[in-house]
Amino acid sequence: MIAVDVGGTGTKAALVTGDPGGVVAVKQQRRATRPGGDAVIGDVAALVDVVDRDIAVVLLTGRPVRVQPQTLDWLARHQLRWDLLVMRNAGNYQHSPEFKRLTVKELRERGFEVKLALEDDHRNIEMFKAEGVPCVYIHSGYYDTQGNA
Repeated sequence: MIAVDVGGTGTKAALVTGDPGGVVAVKQQRRATRPGGDAVIGDVAALVDVVDRDIAVVLLTGRPVRVQPQTLDWLARHQLRWDLLVMRNAGNYQHSPEFKRLTVKELRERGFEVKLALEDDHRNIEMFKAEGVPCVYIHSGYYDTQGNA
């Protein structure tokens, strides 16, 4: 998600990006308990990198918080730009679309205006669109192997 404080109005615009291992990485393996083996999708990393520095980049992922150290290490190793990482709390077993929908609601309640989403999961794309958020599909390759492409 990319967030910006708009013109001193107190409103923040936001662009939501999904799982850093899905939207900015080609899926080599999908193991929430052992993330880190994915290759970066260069075009998405470049897109995020050229966003104005006044705009905060926020990553919204369904990964559990217990793998935060591995996720932070992966982001650092690949020198990916981000300002806020939102992960699923321990004991939260919601499906990804519900978790992300509730997170978008919380962000809106905190003054963010969600403007655009980047996502590799078609279920989440449908959710974002239902929430009135335009969403760009990013092909990670993961859902090809899951039969959901």
